[in-house]
Amino acid sequence: MDSQVTVHPRTTEQGSRSGTSEARRSESGGAALLHPQELESLLLNIDASLRVHSRHQLFGWTQGMLQSLIKHELLVCAVRGARPTAYQVDCFASPWIDPEKVGDVFRRDTAFVTHLATQWTESEFHPVVFAAGGAEPLSRGPFVAELQRLGTEGVLAHGTYDALGKPVSLFVLATMPGDFDREQAFLLELVAPFLHLAWMRSQLSGPLEESGTTAQSVDPLTAREKEILRWIHLGKSNFEIGTILGISPLTVKNHVQKILRKLNVQNRTHAVGRALELRILDV
Repeated sequence: MDSQVTVHPRTTEQGSRSGTSEARRSESGGAALLHPQELESLLLNIDASLRVHSRHQLFGWTQGMLQSLIKHELLVCAVRGARPTAYQVDCFASPWIDPEKVGDVFRRDTAFVTHLATQWTESEFHPVVFAAGGAEPLSRGPFVAELQRLGTEGVLAHGTYDALGKPVSLFVLATMPGDFDREQAFLLELVAPFLHLAWMRSQLSGPLEESGTTAQSVDPLTAREKEILRWIHLGKSNFEIGTILGISPLTVKNHVQKILRKLNVQNRTHAVGRALELRILDV
């Protein structure tokens, strides 16, 4: 990715899509240009977003299923406050990133937020993509410097706006260099309204000023429970797990019941899926 700030309207490189495809795009809202797997993933993500009603669930979605559609290492959500340059911020990130620190840097870097909102508005609300460290104003400053320190130098931003054309919320996704492509900007454009609504619902159960969320903060399982869950993932029965770990099948069963309660799922298969979604199960 080059260092220049790039606005991504709903167009593609000449030759990469035919004129017929471009016409189909205008007729179908872009869905015709998605591969079947992408379209399926998009629909699954929209469905998952409608089930988000808490910060825990928002983290599970954005750092789980949404990754299959738009890969990112951190997500900063910012909603406009009472003052034009004031934004309230949430940050969700991979386990190796401190989201609270990133969120604090974002809050303090008011120049970045101002430049981003201006760039996004002037581009007629199309996603903005840039690489940290470039010559453009968006590519410099404390927040971008923090992204460079983390190695997450590819940045994709989009948001929502009100009836007066003023930004309401902004979503900034950062990733390792090369993880974003042109299609990602279009996918974020499709997902952003659902991301906004899911984030707003999650705030009903907790204030925006809460610290950022990491995998560790939503990890309810003990080391033993995760060990048992790993063996379940490998298809082992309670008896087999007990033999491997040197404990009784009844003890394994008790651990499994605790796992199901903690993850709020009904069976072993769902428990594995939930743990993978939350990134608390190493496989």
